[in-house]
Amino acid sequence: MDADDAQELIATAIEPKSQGVWADLGAGTGTFTVALARLLGPESIVYAVDSDGNALDTLRVSVPRDAARIMVVHADFSQVFSLPGLGDAQLDGILLANSLHFVAEAAVALRRLVERVRLGGQVLLIEYERRAASRWVPYPIPVARWHELARDAGLSIPVVTATRPSAYVGQLYVAVSQRTI
Repeated sequence: MDADDAQELIATAIEPKSQGVWADLGAGTGTFTVALARLLGPESIVYAVDSDGNALDTLRVSVPRDAARIMVVHADFSQVFSLPGLGDAQLDGILLANSLHFVAEAAVALRRLVERVRLGGQVLLIEYERRAASRWVPYPIPVARWHELARDAGLSIPVVTATRPSAYVGQLYVAVSQRTI
């Protein structure tokens, strides 16, 4: 999947009023970071957070023009409690694209992350609709589990906005929720 495919996949989940400050947590090489930055536009900022410095180096050279400003942060996203230059300000949204399934305690991490999102802000999840764990998806998050995690983290009932066959196994889904409490 390239950034154009990723942009098409998430476009219906990003509301026009979503512009502002977002974080792509587990950004990797930036496929979804670039897609998000294009959709949000040049008035926005996207923090791209990942623990893989080499992946972030790849992202740094692929930052698009006429898109949101991308701020690269080398850190474990499940442990990030502050972002450079953001202080105590809250995010307008969080993108978790194929990343939350690497966190053993996803419920705990998600609750902490959602605390950084403003009331009404969006949490966008891209995951595999599959049930079997593997080395590539150690802690699967099928849609039914995402509903539970979202509810427990203070998010609205997730709406699946897109699905797509995975190049690997099963399907990818895109789900969006808003912070409600």
